[in-house]
Amino acid sequence: MKLLVTGADGFVGRHLVRRLAREGYRIVAACRPGGPSVDWDGADVTLVPLELTDDSSVRDAVEVGPDAVVHLAAVASNREAAADPGHAWTVNAAGTARLADALGRRREAGRGDGRLLLVSSGEVYGPGGSAPRRESDPVAPASPYAASKAGAELAALEVWRRTGLPVVIARPFAHTGPGQDTRFVLPAFVERLREAKATGARAVRSGNLDPIRDLLDVRDVVEAYLLLLRSGQPGEIYNVARGEGSSVRELLEQLTRLVGVRVEPEIEPSLARASDIPHLVGDSTKLRRATGWAPSRSLEQTLRGLVDAEAD
Repeated sequence: MKLLVTGADGFVGRHLVRRLAREGYRIVAACRPGGPSVDWDGADVTLVPLELTDDSSVRDAVEVGPDAVVHLAAVASNREAAADPGHAWTVNAAGTARLADALGRRREAGRGDGRLLLVSSGEVYGPGGSAPRRESDPVAPASPYAASKAGAELAALEVWRRTGLPVVIARPFAHTGPGQDTRFVLPAFVERLREAKATGARAVRSGNLDPIRDLLDVRDVVEAYLLLLRSGQPGEIYNVARGEGSSVRELLEQLTRLVGVRVEPEIEPSLARASDIPHLVGDSTKLRRATGWAPSRSLEQTLRGLVDAEAD
């Protein structure tokens, strides 16, 4: 089975490609030209260029004739999306529309019927109460990133309705693990904690510590994507979540203990986001019933793995 993975050189993409390679899939990695060089731990990968803002680039990428596509490529940083919302929409929403339409046209021409797994985000739910979010809850994005992801969902589902392209949508909640860069809060904390340990500093910079987040290990998220490729129903949306919340403060305290340093957080306004959702926890009952998925790594194991990876 041939799989096209967009954004295969990104954080989740690298983990996914390695996992797919162990399953024996033929992998085509669609990556932006000029991106980082990745060897995917020796996996046999065919590389093709993909620029989501270019119609011809998208059409050329799907001409490899994949049996399925996992669409990960995106402006994935909230801070980056907020700095240029128009670009985030161009890549995330319009880019998804181009990709889904190209696949839908191939299907209509009798040239393929592979499914599209679109990776969205739990952030599309926006602010809400303390109950875990379900797929039936309204979408109310509160940031340019989340809004562009909601737009991507609409674009993909429109193509499903128009062409019959089998589209499945995953809404992962927060996840971390080895290889995540310091644009994201937990690897940034680990880097600052290690620096504090080395220098003897008594404080680490932080943003808002109050938000509650549902945190998964990236390797468990990848397992969910693999199962959705096999068992997800076209036109359906699936939360990928642990179902338990921890405050950012609690996560920082656990990382502090794992790194082995005694420091206090020092709030820095430039690191805080006005659009932070106070409480974002997901209900993954639908995914579990459809696929049998469950996270295999505890929160402690996930955080320890992140710290150990940063030490290497």
